Amino acid sequence: MKPYLRNLICRSIGMLFLSIFISSQSFSQHIVLGNKKFKVEAGFNFGPTFFLGDLGGNAGKGTKFVKDVNLELTKMMKGAFITVYPTDWLGLRVAGQFTYVSGKDYTINSDGVHETWRKQRNLDFRSNMWEAYGAIELYPTLMFRKYNDYDPRLKPYGFVGVGLFHFDPEGSITAANGTQSWHKLHPLRTEGQGMAEYPNKKPYKLTQMNLPMGFGLKYDISERVTMGAELLYRHTFTDYIDDVSTSYIDPIYFNQYLSAPDAIIARKIHDKMFGIITPTVSRYAPGTQRGNAEQNDAYFSTLVKLGIKLGSFEGRNPALRQTRCPFLY
Repeated sequence: MKPYLRNLICRSIGMLFLSIFISSQSFSQHIVLGNKKFKVEAGFNFGPTFFLGDLGGNAGKGTKFVKDVNLELTKMMKGAFITVYPTDWLGLRVAGQFTYVSGKDYTINSDGVHETWRKQRNLDFRSNMWEAYGAIELYPTLMFRKYNDYDPRLKPYGFVGVGLFHFDPEGSITAANGTQSWHKLHPLRTEGQGMAEYPNKKPYKLTQMNLPMGFGLKYDISERVTMGAELLYRHTFTDYIDDVSTSYIDPIYFNQYLSAPDAIIARKIHDKMFGIITPTVSRYAPGTQRGNAEQNDAYFSTLVKLGIKLGSFEGRNPALRQTRCPFLY
């Protein structure tokens, strides 16, 4: 993402926090729309992010979700959120965050023949990831509560939303002396994207839509401060976060569509053994499988969240709460 876009996102999030804070103080810690008062919570979240795509993975044919995670490639996600509560059991969340994803075939632990092809493929990638999304939170224990003053400290919830994310994958080349260099993959057309000879391979966009979803637990440390844990999964509509999806192409076309320096880089990255076994050809014939186009890439995070309630607490009846046994959930 270009620096001015990053700065714009950061400034926008900061101004959003400031405006909500000022508004909430101006209206006795409420946001007021018409005659309706809304409670507001603002805070920060952080935690590890895990990539689920064509590169990397664990031994075997390749599995799904947690079983295919490479923990050694994990990086931390950082973000901020604002949630407005029209009712106690419904939250409307807006969040923005920055994270990092990567995948490396050479990290695969080999214990048989199923992962040999992926390990020999020896591709890798890394990418920064900026994202922003809106989501609806639902609190089932409050939605179906028996008493209106029922307000437990521990609240489970689920959420689903829609968002935008920006990625820009890079791949590495290791020189004979062991020096590693990283190169942006999108302009290299490593699988023939946008080439007339491969009409079914369209260029992919670096900014796309995703569907965030998950569940969590929130705990009221006090009437103002909350802390929680959350699993945040993103369903995407692209298989090119790691720049690997379909099949190998004839490397001769790199010379036709790229500059001479970029064509050299593209040939080396699209097949890491190019020119080593045979000086001028790839290991793989055009059309040989390079990735798995049947399943889109995804990523998920496990988060710790810290929030501050900006809404007032009018409407609670402490006298009623004192007449019942205390509850945690």
